[in-house]
Amino acid sequence: MLKIRITHNKVTVMGPGKADLLDAVQTYGSISAAAKSMKMSYRRAWELVDLMNQSFQQPLVRTSPGGNNGGGAQVTEHGLFVLNTYRTMVTKANLVTELELNDILASLNPIQMIEAKTI
Repeated sequence: MLKIRITHNKVTVMGPGKADLLDAVQTYGSISAAAKSMKMSYRRAWELVDLMNQSFQQPLVRTSPGGNNGGGAQVTEHGLFVLNTYRTMVTKANLVTELELNDILASLNPIQMIEAKTI
């Protein structure tokens, strides 16, 4: 499978991990719960969301502070547009390159367990 990353000014603004994070925020309604579901630190998830929000003309995730009413996060309409467009692009790229990718994968060595040797 191909992994597509979109870079802008030498910064990866969208890729498989960021797309998965947006999916998780959409599912769980919070950056904290999304991070936990991905076994990622809250700080790392927050940094990725912040990077995405700063990279695009409109935020991809909107947050509300915690407190008595709980707070949370939601993927914005623009965030859903970027996420869906990215997922469509990945699907199309995989379909177009399927034959060539299979040729390359067929030429790889079989996966083998490598024994650690102590000196």
